[in-house]
Amino acid sequence: MIDLAVRHFALPLRHPFTISRGTVTVQDTVIVQLHEGGCFGYGEATTNPYYGATVESLSRRMLAVTPLLRAVSADDLDGMLAAIGSALGADTFARSALDMAAHDLWARRQGQPLHRLWGLDPAVGPASNYTIGIDTPERMVRKLAEVPEWPIYKIKLGTDRDLEIIRELRNHTDKPFRVDANCGWTTRQAIEFSGPLAELGVEFIEQPLAADDPGMAEVRRHSALPVFADESCGVEGDVEACAGLFHGINIKLCKCGGLAPARRMIARARELGLDVMCGCMTESTVGISALAQIVPQLDFVDMDGAALLASDIASGVVVEGGLRRYPDRPGTGVELQDGPLPLA
Repeated sequence: MIDLAVRHFALPLRHPFTISRGTVTVQDTVIVQLHEGGCFGYGEATTNPYYGATVESLSRRMLAVTPLLRAVSADDLDGMLAAIGSALGADTFARSALDMAAHDLWARRQGQPLHRLWGLDPAVGPASNYTIGIDTPERMVRKLAEVPEWPIYKIKLGTDRDLEIIRELRNHTDKPFRVDANCGWTTRQAIEFSGPLAELGVEFIEQPLAADDPGMAEVRRHSALPVFADESCGVEGDVEACAGLFHGINIKLCKCGGLAPARRMIARARELGLDVMCGCMTESTVGISALAQIVPQLDFVDMDGAALLASDIASGVVVEGGLRRYPDRPGTGVELQDGPLPLA
């Protein structure tokens, strides 16, 4: 019989984190714990007003799955995922946390790291970028200088001085940039910015337009840089539509519903000739360790969420200087710093 517990944590950030939609200094997150036979599995879903995910809604929806999970075995991964899916449906944030926890618990019961059960080599896969949130150019330069060991930087844009920001940052490093406008540009801006950004060493542009903007086809035709979908690619059904509008997709576990749908999205993107990236929210090592299990399948990855925190709540996969270090533990390798959550 599987027991379920949830707890809210407030994650303090190293710096205020600003994107085109707003600023965060403390990130609220909900950790879910599944338990059976002395084994624990962990998952995470951060709150997000853009997607309507609150501490209250996440906690309530996760706890509602308890009766269904008590009717299945932790050794039956498909049974756990089916119970989670039937209870939560389109609530991908809550589903993602429980999907992570189910995979973690299942792999721990097998006594193996999750990636090994999938036949994946943790030594394979791309290095992560480090994200610099929107700020004054001077403060963004200082943030860049704090993390010189990272091999790639993702720069959040969507201001009235975007090219100025990239030009100023380029004066302080020769490492590659990626830019993420978070729906902050118009069609004309995206096309006009792409040439200068390419000359400034930017690799690609992430989500230049709003998710439903019909100008995306024109951007793809005329952009001097590859364009990747983020807000335009939330769930499995979005992958097909992205094929004619983007060069690649950015999958986030919380938006698609977890590891199981993410792996299906990766497979479908490959069939359609799309490059594949996975990203994260500003989250703890719980969520980052789950994401780390599928990095060997990716072309690009943004998994700096825990590195943006002033303090963490868990140990597990460590990401330093863009490189992953996996613990010698089964499942996703997560352990909460204060120990397991109390069982009901």
